[in-house]
Amino acid sequence: MSTRSRDAPPFESVVEQHGPMVLRVCRALLGPSPDADDAWSETFLSALRAYPALPAGANTEAWLVTIAHRKAIDVVRARQRRPVPVPDVPEPPRHDAPEAAGTGIWQQVAALPPRQRQVIAYRYLAGLPYSDIAAITGGTAAAARRAAADGIAALRRTLSTSEESR
Repeated sequence: MSTRSRDAPPFESVVEQHGPMVLRVCRALLGPSPDADDAWSETFLSALRAYPALPAGANTEAWLVTIAHRKAIDVVRARQRRPVPVPDVPEPPRHDAPEAAGTGIWQQVAALPPRQRQVIAYRYLAGLPYSDIAAITGGTAAAARRAAADGIAALRRTLSTSEESR
């Protein structure tokens, strides 16, 4: 296994080229929050340490998305361990109220099951092929394709329902 040659692009150019895509993926998985920005930073810190050992022919984009995926999982696990203080227990939302339908696509994406949300982010934001998505998330390319199709179908149903209620 050969490692990066001396004529490999400097890491700064990797960040410049792939940074916006990795940030979009982090935000799709974690929402537009400081956690997504932290996951982006952690992704590139880890990538910086591992970059010299990256094989010369490796798909840098898929490699970075894999790291971002793992960092997002770490953030989700950390969120689950943290207590969330609230002044008052909120009233549960009424599903028959017009406000419950949501106002934007990101709310609808956030409501998808985690696997569908991940596959949609990797496919449509990062542009990765299903084989790379399967390697990142575990499973087969066919399962990734099915999760993407199910997620898109759910988004279409949800968005058409919210349009009809207006």
